[in-house]
Amino acid sequence: MKTAQITTAEHRLQRQLRLRDLVLTQILCVVGSSWVGVAAGLGRAQTLTWIAAMLVFYFPMAGSVIALNRELPLEGGLYVWSHKAFGDLIGFLTAWNIWFYGIAVTATILYAIPTELSYLIGPSAAWLPENHLASTAVVTVTIAAITIAALRGLALSKWIHNIGGIAILVVFAALILLPLWAIARHAPIQWVPLAVQLPPATLRSLALFGQMIFGALCGLEYIAILAGESRQPAKSIAQSVWISSPVICAMFILGTASVVAFARPGRIDFIAPIPQTMRIALGSTGIGNLFAIAAIFLLQLRLIGASSYIFTGVTRLPLAAGWDHLVPAWFTRLHPRWRTPSNSILFTAALVFLLVVLANIGVHAQEAFQVLSNASLTHYELAYLAMFAVPLAGAASLRKALPRWLKWTSMIGFCATLFSLLISAYPFVDVVNARLYAAKILGTTICSNLIAICFYKLRRKS
Repeated sequence: MKTAQITTAEHRLQRQLRLRDLVLTQILCVVGSSWVGVAAGLGRAQTLTWIAAMLVFYFPMAGSVIALNRELPLEGGLYVWSHKAFGDLIGFLTAWNIWFYGIAVTATILYAIPTELSYLIGPSAAWLPENHLASTAVVTVTIAAITIAALRGLALSKWIHNIGGIAILVVFAALILLPLWAIARHAPIQWVPLAVQLPPATLRSLALFGQMIFGALCGLEYIAILAGESRQPAKSIAQSVWISSPVICAMFILGTASVVAFARPGRIDFIAPIPQTMRIALGSTGIGNLFAIAAIFLLQLRLIGASSYIFTGVTRLPLAAGWDHLVPAWFTRLHPRWRTPSNSILFTAALVFLLVVLANIGVHAQEAFQVLSNASLTHYELAYLAMFAVPLAGAASLRKALPRWLKWTSMIGFCATLFSLLISAYPFVDVVNARLYAAKILGTTICSNLIAICFYKLRRKS
């Protein structure tokens, strides 16, 4: 389908996203609370490691998002860019890999909500995650709420995303100020916010760096999926990148410095480093306990906002691919009142619910769910390889329209993403069998894309 036809179809969507919404959503999507714990595993070497990761990946990513979105500010974002550059098959595979990533990540976040609630409520709710009926009920209600918000459209769901973005900003502001509070109380901490130290030359350090390159810093391009629902997307999405980027970089570096100042090396909680740091600094009683509980509550708001945002983006990919006739036109039908892809939303919600239910059935199902969750990042990395390849090997007409500097930054970003993809099979936490772990991750990614190719071939024949 030609660009003009896609634009005509986009005119049926409602443009709800302003610059404020885009900036808050960028922060919500990119800044994950667990990554300050991962980076803190490097100790005082975290500053140089963060800076290196930003130079080789974050800034090339930002350049690609600004340049490609300026040229093709269309609903579907990275899918449309790769489809325009490489044709139907690569475009479809790009959409497939982002879609797989979004479904798995959404299910992972929602699956963890009962456990997060038990921590928030306290010891009296310790039974909640182990009770399959109760935990499934909690997840079902959450999925229903996110689905209703998505059906209602961004007029409602953008406020869920905005609240999540504000919540993570408040949490990180508190985390960054914690050392100052401790110093004022003469607490014995060693806080060096911008320490300059090289990381140890080990395979583990390399694996942590690879995880930080992509896992921590990816996500700027995701908002471009909703370009058709943004006001002046060619201008506003670029502005959101410029405004949010220094904030995001400062949050990661200064937030990690706070974790390093309080948490002991080797005892950092990679899953919940911010609540752990809050508890260490503020204690578990009195006013300190209330602050820690408030921080945990805000992190839950961020998780709900992130799951709603990722879910919303995932539902737009079949819509955009349907406009190109790569998936059935059933996915392109819009709600008569709210102008949202209702069929795609309900289909995606059913898949997410199915994944969560299967994860609750038994040990084997949980293991399969965990593999899907871990492999989701490798799917996203494949999509990024396509994005960085556009100025290098895309259609000549598109390459000529892009700035020359983009070719060099894309080459750096492509190499960094490829390195992260290859190193992602190496676990930076203890596993029973490292080779089996790598085989599961890479095998799932390969099988998934083979299924996508088969679907594409069958679709072309029909």
